[in-house]
Amino acid sequence: MLSRTADSLYWMARYTERAENIARLMEVSYRMSLQMHGGGGYWGAALGITGLEAAYSAKHGEISANDVLRFMGTDFGNPSSILSCLKSARENCHAVRGTVTSEVWETINTTWLEARASATSLMQGDVSGSELTKYFEWVKFRSHLSRGVTVGTMLQDEAFHFIRLGTFLERADNTARLLDVKYDDLAPAEDARNEYYEWGALLRSLSSFEIYRKVYRDVITPNRVAELLILRDDMPRSLHACMKEVDQILGQVANARSAETRRMAGRVYSSLRYGRIDDILSVGLHDYLTDFLTNTANLGNRIAQDFLVPMA
Repeated sequence: MLSRTADSLYWMARYTERAENIARLMEVSYRMSLQMHGGGGYWGAALGITGLEAAYSAKHGEISANDVLRFMGTDFGNPSSILSCLKSARENCHAVRGTVTSEVWETINTTWLEARASATSLMQGDVSGSELTKYFEWVKFRSHLSRGVTVGTMLQDEAFHFIRLGTFLERADNTARLLDVKYDDLAPAEDARNEYYEWGALLRSLSSFEIYRKVYRDVITPNRVAELLILRDDMPRSLHACMKEVDQILGQVANARSAETRRMAGRVYSSLRYGRIDDILSVGLHDYLTDFLTNTANLGNRIAQDFLVPMA
């Protein structure tokens, strides 16, 4: 496969997944700001997760719910906003229309057109209420639809593998960032009820609240949330599940230059496969997740060098 084709497929998937992840983050921040009768801390944490505090501050200054929601939802000046991600996904898909099925192209193109149309109304007046939560749900639904159409209509060849590779690497990065910031931010609260709502909101942001209840059947605790989102290989958005997929896909698309990339992915996956939550917590969850994010960033760079950058 031509490296530029692989690059477009890989980033099409990453931008689609990123749009969904931003929608999840904004939705949980919005709900928590309502439940906790405040929200400044939650909106600041949302910017921290995405590493956009400086960009936001340069444009808006003081943190406010409306400004953060616009900045992360519909601001073309922010390349990581939902709207910007959907546009980038569409542009990358358009570049490889001959490689993806017509259903995949139509799904991603329609998502962009509808998102652009709805952005106008969302940018007018206060960004709040039922229309806002409907918008976030719609973004998640369109992302699910995109993945479903991809799995259901595309030949499972190299093109398919690069789409999946982008999806799972982006998802692993997001889960680690969300858990890192929220775990540190949601320290044990004096009010146990508030703590329950906060951890419940974190689980819901990763579609794992019901899974937690099914697995543990007990009160929500930070250590078990960390265990679920890091080490459970049967939890779709856990680090373990994502890196298992990345490791397997790299084996399927391996080329003469990718041995070191496969080794890096295998090392990260093995640490999750054989890891124990007590060992992770003993060295500090923040340090562990920081190291994980560094490893995935390096892995992304290696993937670019081995597969996505045209060979000289």
